[in-house]
Amino acid sequence: MPSPRQMRLVCLASLVTLVVILFYSSSAGQSQDVNPIGDFYFRTMDGMKKASPPGQAIVNAQTGQQVGQIPADKDGDGDVDEDDKKVAAEMQVRLKLAEQKAKDNANSKGGLKPDSPSMIVGKGSSAGGQPQKVMGADSSSSSSSSKGDAAVAADKDHPEKSKVHAKEAKDQNDAVAELNSILKRSPVVIFSKTYCPHSKRAKGILLDKYIITPEPFVVELDEHPLGAALQNALAEKTGRKTVPNVLVNGVTIGGGDEVVALDDQNKLADKIRMLGNNRVQVTERFISGKKTT
Repeated sequence: MPSPRQMRLVCLASLVTLVVILFYSSSAGQSQDVNPIGDFYFRTMDGMKKASPPGQAIVNAQTGQQVGQIPADKDGDGDVDEDDKKVAAEMQVRLKLAEQKAKDNANSKGGLKPDSPSMIVGKGSSAGGQPQKVMGADSSSSSSSSKGDAAVAADKDHPEKSKVHAKEAKDQNDAVAELNSILKRSPVVIFSKTYCPHSKRAKGILLDKYIITPEPFVVELDEHPLGAALQNALAEKTGRKTVPNVLVNGVTIGGGDEVVALDDQNKLADKIRMLGNNRVQVTERFISGKKTT
């Protein structure tokens, strides 16, 4: 009977042999499983390289149906490389240019283009709600209305300015009414200012040198409550804003220089009589050094 030591060696050798057999058997099974997968992968890649690549579809522009394909091998060297990509890009650019040119030609041959929606004016009841455009007058009216709207908007934003504008408008209306009332008081009206030397000289000639009947009515604008507004209204009526301003029946004969010049030429009295329409009598106050009564 073998000794215990020999039994241990035999068992150990048997165990090692079993492990080696199992290791080699498992390695062989794994290699058999891997090889088919690798062979399938490489066969597939080789087939894809050898097969002709898909080309670009060709579509009929009239029917919209596909009629064929453009081969991907653009340069005809038997394979698809960078040269084929460049040729394909250039072809795409030429196709886009040709398409755009065709569109431009179609638009140019299509006649007049339709009006934009903003230019279309409705008919019947719908036309009443749309503004009609008129050249020239429309631009001026729109600009004036826009300025007016801007002024109104500014007044709304600044209540104090609104009050000032309202007061100025009221004063201007009152000044026009006051001017019409003044012109009715006498055929000859002298608009003057107390501190103005030209006004003083004109009044000296008209009031001291001549006897004018009815007597001229003098308005001192610097003392009148509506002086500034009245002077503006006078400028709009006669075109003369400075003082003095002498009016005969609402027509100005000028200021101080004009009155002096007419007097020097002995034409002042005749000028007043002509504009007075025989309603005004003018005589010189001093004749041959004697004062007339």
